[in-house]
Amino acid sequence: MERIFLSPPHMSGKEQEYIAEVFESNYIAPLGAFVNRFEERIKNYTGASYALALNTATAGLHLALRVLGVQEGDYVLASSFTFIGSVNAILYQKAIPIFVDSDESWNISPELLKVAIQKAPKKPKALIITHLYGQVCRLDEIIAICKEEGIYLIEDAAESLGATYHGQQSGTFGDMGVYSFNGNKILTTSGGGMLVSENEAWIAKAKFLSTQAKEPVLHYEHKEYGYNYRMSNVLAAIGVAQMEVLEQRVARRREIFELYQKNLCPVNEISFMPEIQDSQGNRWLSTLIFEKSDPLKIIALLEKEHIESRPLWKPMHMQPLFKESLAVEDGTSEKLFQQGICLPSGSSLSNEEVERICEIIRSTL
Repeated sequence: MERIFLSPPHMSGKEQEYIAEVFESNYIAPLGAFVNRFEERIKNYTGASYALALNTATAGLHLALRVLGVQEGDYVLASSFTFIGSVNAILYQKAIPIFVDSDESWNISPELLKVAIQKAPKKPKALIITHLYGQVCRLDEIIAICKEEGIYLIEDAAESLGATYHGQQSGTFGDMGVYSFNGNKILTTSGGGMLVSENEAWIAKAKFLSTQAKEPVLHYEHKEYGYNYRMSNVLAAIGVAQMEVLEQRVARRREIFELYQKNLCPVNEISFMPEIQDSQGNRWLSTLIFEKSDPLKIIALLEKEHIESRPLWKPMHMQPLFKESLAVEDGTSEKLFQQGICLPSGSSLSNEEVERICEIIRSTL
């Protein structure tokens, strides 16, 4: 039986046409017309004033921290319940992470965030929040805390392109925001990311650093170090084609989530990741928890049927890499990790495939 993947790429049909245009222009290396077009498409869709196409979302987070002045020894707050790409950039700057646990929304807890700020050895410079699995955080409260404390807010919207809060796109609330176009994301360019902000000077500085910090002279002049972080014109062409169907992809993933809910909610021990009031997630992945059953056994049974699934993220404060790091936690994300599962959620998934997955889970329980 053909394998069902967790979140495979779903092409629009225009990708090869646009890639052919790139080859005809011979702008194969980084930069070119499609990089500019992709940045414009992201700005138009999200409402962000400025955007910078990069080779990864992690590069975007790294640039954001550097542009905002985070240096060695500074403290940076971060969601604990997330993928490590959200926090590796802190280590790149030789800064010190402080991890904050989740609340009932599964995203970062504003209440625990206040505690973390109080417990920090010195005032944190920035906060990186992750909009987990395409669901936005409690932004009103988080923004108020950051403003009161004078802390920069960086949104890791890698998983949440197309998600909104009060009708505004995720990634556009903080000082800077980052989207991911990795192979399994709702919009994919194979690999890539985008940094957005309302501050023109910050994006200009990030652009300068992302192209090896070359001074604007004819020869190669460098007064500070930079990085090779820009997106290639080839990948940007794929991104332009993907943007043309983004709304359809979000709508379909939400349909898939609702189908899972309809089929599995009658099972008493199952509950799904909630959607906070006044928000609409993109449901990048359909995620749920089991109150009694072992999710690893269900993952193994699905695998026998050639169906890919995986556990929820292992919290950062539980990772060996961060065993010495300060964390403000109450066991919420640890429990989610122990009880949760991510189900296949690709927008090309058929209703029949979703129902088959549900039937396997129901029969197992």
